[in-house]
Amino acid sequence: MNKSKEQGRSKPSERQRPAQHQKRQPGSEKLMKPTPVHFNRAIKGSTKLSGKTALITGGDSGIGKACALAYAREGAHVAIVYLNETADALDTQSQIEKELGGKCLLIKGDIRKESFCKKAVLQTVKTFGRLDILINNAAEQHPQKSILDISADQLRRTFETNLFSMFYFVKASLPHLKKRKGATVINTASVTAYRGSPGLLDYSATKGAIVSFTRSLSQQLIKDGIRVNGVAPGPIWTPLIPSTYPAKEVKTFGGDTPIGRAGQPWECAECYVFLASLDSSYMNGQMLHPNGGEIING
Repeated sequence: MNKSKEQGRSKPSERQRPAQHQKRQPGSEKLMKPTPVHFNRAIKGSTKLSGKTALITGGDSGIGKACALAYAREGAHVAIVYLNETADALDTQSQIEKELGGKCLLIKGDIRKESFCKKAVLQTVKTFGRLDILINNAAEQHPQKSILDISADQLRRTFETNLFSMFYFVKASLPHLKKRKGATVINTASVTAYRGSPGLLDYSATKGAIVSFTRSLSQQLIKDGIRVNGVAPGPIWTPLIPSTYPAKEVKTFGGDTPIGRAGQPWECAECYVFLASLDSSYMNGQMLHPNGGEIING
């Protein structure tokens, strides 16, 4: 490859990492080598989310954690919903409160249960007195080589976690979001919604549904002054990767992108900051694509 084509691409050392695998989803960041980069200290906060409260599902690690840190940098209070990785959640809370001077509420539970989603929203409003931003981010995936290998239980679980929970959280949050000027909902989709993924059939189906859900919900809620947008990341280095793929695949994960490497969570988080702030006031029903340079149409 000539010099001009090499510009902007990663170094060979960035395209590989030690082979590794974790046996349980959603995985632990403390076991990852190297650990993900959630926060870019070169980016200075400008208080663009000052006084606002955000509820983030899957906020204990990965993209959700990066969003939580970026939002705290911008002056927002943050409530984090997580399943079982308490150590990661406590680490996120510590960074927000001790390093960034923000406030962070931890809420542990299963987002597949509508009753829990309602409680999480009410707990957030009770603690901070308001809710301005809802980020539906948590997800799970279970690779299978064939549709014949996808059980009814797996199919149901993937849809309940990735899609049904978004309905639950929006329904519970709506009365509170309506009270806040500039309220926003941001949903996490995936590059797989646009180009497909043969080994992630059910996961990709949920992400495609999330794109349609985002577009439709944006038209329904704009009359209430609530904007709905989304982010469709490409390969990002999060705990979901080593807890999903065989060690050999993890080693080269993301190396086939035009940029030549997997993205870091902080490289997605700035999309969520933009969509939650007045900077994106004329955007509704849209998807942003931090995916390493893959051209996505539609």
